Amino acid sequence: MPLLPEEPQIHESAQGPRVAPAAGRPVPTPRPVPGPRSVAVPRPGNPGPGPARPAPPQPRSAAAPARETATEDRSRPQIQLIPAPVDGALDAAEEAVDLLLDSGRTPSDVLVLTTGEQHPWAAHELSFGEAAYWAQHDARDDVFYADAAVLSRAASRPVVVVALNGGSDGAAGSRLPQALEKAEALLIVCGDPQRITAALGVSA
Repeated sequence: MPLLPEEPQIHESAQGPRVAPAAGRPVPTPRPVPGPRSVAVPRPGNPGPGPARPAPPQPRSAAAPARETATEDRSRPQIQLIPAPVDGALDAAEEAVDLLLDSGRTPSDVLVLTTGEQHPWAAHELSFGEAAYWAQHDARDDVFYADAAVLSRAASRPVVVVALNGGSDGAAGSRLPQALEKAEALLIVCGDPQRITAALGVSA
């Protein structure tokens, strides 16, 4: 007697979608599509060849994390606020510069301004005369440190770092908007968040 078509059990095990994967050949799972990295501070500038560099600058200050407020106008620089006391603002600015350089920024990209006591480098170089001091500024060979009071004489740079290490609130109120105009891509301000907010009208 001939077998009926439904009797052989081989049909049950041979159905395609229910075949178990062969040993040693697991079913591949789709890989997730990589998306944009979320960072506290978008890295400005052009990335160089080779593996991606870490995004700067994320201050390592234990006091508080850096906060960033990006302006709505994409043609204007971004603003990064680093909360720091008056006597720690210069150290915070130095650390921000180190992180910028570690992340691939060239030294000539960075201008550092102080609202109180001069940066030691600036004080030292000025001891040789203003002509030699400003010649280094014009050469654009390295990070340049200056008093915010002479900001009008400084040229624009991709990154401007301001240390609110002294001076009156009124001085900060006038210097910070000027520093923002000098920054081509990023303005980093280290100091009291309330003073920064009042001067720049950003959220700290």
